[in-house]
Amino acid sequence: MLIRIRRAGDVRESEITPEGLYLSRRHFLAGGAAAALGLSMNPARAETALRALGPLRKSGFSATEERTPYEAVTSYNNFYEFGLDKEDPAANAHTLKPRPWSLRVEGEVMRPQTLEVDDLIAKTPLEERIYRLRCVEAWSMVVPWVGFPLSSLLKRVEPTGKAKYVAFETLHDPKQMPGQNKEALEWPYREGLRLDEAMHPLAILAVGLYGRVLPNQNGAPIRLVVPWKYGFKSIKSIVRIRLTERQPRTAWNVAAPDEYGFYANVNPDVDHPRWSQAKERRIGDFFRRDTLMFNGYGDEVAQLYSGMNLRRYF
Repeated sequence: MLIRIRRAGDVRESEITPEGLYLSRRHFLAGGAAAALGLSMNPARAETALRALGPLRKSGFSATEERTPYEAVTSYNNFYEFGLDKEDPAANAHTLKPRPWSLRVEGEVMRPQTLEVDDLIAKTPLEERIYRLRCVEAWSMVVPWVGFPLSSLLKRVEPTGKAKYVAFETLHDPKQMPGQNKEALEWPYREGLRLDEAMHPLAILAVGLYGRVLPNQNGAPIRLVVPWKYGFKSIKSIVRIRLTERQPRTAWNVAAPDEYGFYANVNPDVDHPRWSQAKERRIGDFFRRDTLMFNGYGDEVAQLYSGMNLRRYF
């Protein structure tokens, strides 16, 4: 398996001051609007998708920090299914067809279901939650996600007494996701949470951002957002959720288990083997700031890990 690993000295100048942030406005005005929105060029389909978000209510979990500009959020991110550089998803994700889209929920549940995502959106109260979302390479954003608690979906399928974990799986279709033709990771992309983590109200399934339908490059049409964990845990373009008795395999933990643990909680006291995680740079800022334990959500989630050795279970 070929895994792309950069050394500390390999950091490009464009990653020190994110190139996507400065080029996004030019890209947007030069005809990249369709890619940035991740919508079909058919106006009727785009309008239907936008209306499906419906009226939004503000979540009590929303951060009060300044939001990262929409153009930066949609032009600078990781989504290896569309390329290994952070500008690649916005340029290449137009090949993804996010509608129609089915989501299968199965495993240790009493009521397994296959759901059409737009039906799920139409029948579920949506809210806007603004989170500090930390990514693995010491940069972060403040994103106003539109979605609903993952717990509401899990309660709907009624987990059995054997269910201890929740496994997630991304679409596997190299025609739509050409990056899957390369052996960058074991495809399809997989992630997982402990059941109590998944049931926490901070864990959401996002279907939009900034009040708009979720762009392709940000994980359309439905993705996970777990704001107290590093960004790679927030799996995109989900097609399957499976409740399991045993801890599931996850993409980065399989690829590099010494570097990426199953839990992936934001922890400034536990460094990645190749870089410090004590500091982060907010997209658009020049200087770094201290990384906060659990990304600042310690009051809400610390009890989930009471008594755990967070260096061992990283």
